[in-house]
Amino acid sequence: MARVTVEDCIDKVENRFELVLLAAHRARMISSGSPLTIDRDNDKNPVVALREIAEQTVSPEDMKEDLIHSLQKFVEVDEPETEAVPVVPSANQHQVTQVNNVDDGAVEFDRMSEEDLLRGLEGLVPPERTDDV
Repeated sequence: MARVTVEDCIDKVENRFELVLLAAHRARMISSGSPLTIDRDNDKNPVVALREIAEQTVSPEDMKEDLIHSLQKFVEVDEPETEAVPVVPSANQHQVTQVNNVDDGAVEFDRMSEEDLLRGLEGLVPPERTDDV
């Protein structure tokens, strides 16, 4: 069996540094139990990873995304921005806090005193307790 060299893989992954990163990541995946896409032929994991890249049985783009995902400490989730909801005044509330959207995208808030806030909180009724689990 011929040995796998960087020249066999360089046309699949243009950057040699990226090739080393992808092959090392794939070798770690194989060590952790990921299924092989080619026969092992008594080769060690780094050689199997390079052979998989050379024979294109694994996608370098997929491995790159998996490598990036494995190195991320914080995965940011894109959530839609919430729309401004008008505040419904309660019976005990004297001053209503309003959110005004200005055309330039800035949001302005009206101030509420501590007393108004406490009066509003006193008017709230806790939800009824149920025994449902």
